[in-house]
Amino acid sequence: MQQADLARLSEWIGQRESDIDTITIPSVLRLAATLDRDDPRPRNGDPLPIGWHSILFPRVVRQSQIGPDGHPERGDFLPPVPLPRRMFAGKRIRFEGELRVGDEVRRESVIQSVTPKQGKSGQMVFVTVRTEMSTGRGVAVVEEQDIVYREEPDPNAPKPPAAAQAAPGTPVWRKVVTPDPVMLFRYSALTFNGHRIHYDHPYVTGTEGYPTLVMNGGLTTLLVFELARAFGPAPVREFSSRNVRPLFVNRAISLCGEPAADGRSARLWAEDDTGALALSATAQFAQ
Repeated sequence: MQQADLARLSEWIGQRESDIDTITIPSVLRLAATLDRDDPRPRNGDPLPIGWHSILFPRVVRQSQIGPDGHPERGDFLPPVPLPRRMFAGKRIRFEGELRVGDEVRRESVIQSVTPKQGKSGQMVFVTVRTEMSTGRGVAVVEEQDIVYREEPDPNAPKPPAAAQAAPGTPVWRKVVTPDPVMLFRYSALTFNGHRIHYDHPYVTGTEGYPTLVMNGGLTTLLVFELARAFGPAPVREFSSRNVRPLFVNRAISLCGEPAADGRSARLWAEDDTGALALSATAQFAQ
């Protein structure tokens, strides 16, 4: 990627986008089913579980505007990064108010930064998007999301084994989930996510070089929220996560948590079926 390309990408910093969505009973019901929850049928006015806002505001473009990887083509709101691979890298969230079933939610997003880096696998560009979600009661969610773009690896270059990171703590909370292709497909359908690495086996193995279908990073994050909801002493108020290793279908994922001694926070993480760290997170609970 040339210096001129980087300079042009910086022009996207500060670009804004607004949208409106509604938290509907059917969407909440479908997400509960995808997570294999036996919840009562939701009703208007019920609080939306923490983290479930991920089903709001999918990027919706016409079919002719879809890129070869299944994502919308770049250059409308997100910058036209000239690197072929795009992945979710992490996020930081602050929950300032409640979202409820039936709410009309307004989203205001801004491109906060565009940062080129040189990694072991080649050139990368990180794009950070800051989003506020509000209802008539005020701001409910403030989120910063990191998206990473990478170049294609050299198919002739030797591939050293990726160094596995150790777990950040000793698990006190633990749940094992084995996602299958149907689970990924249902979550992708709920979030209108057309990224082919989640459902197109010939594409993900032949073009992107993964061994099988790749777990949706947003779904992994949601499962970590669910772990904190099941075991935490109070709802999560602040959350920060970083995706460090891909996860794959039909392979067990261990969701782990270690609460602080004072109960106000917890370290959370996800391990793959070999015990390697795949996602690391911290959560602060409401007091």
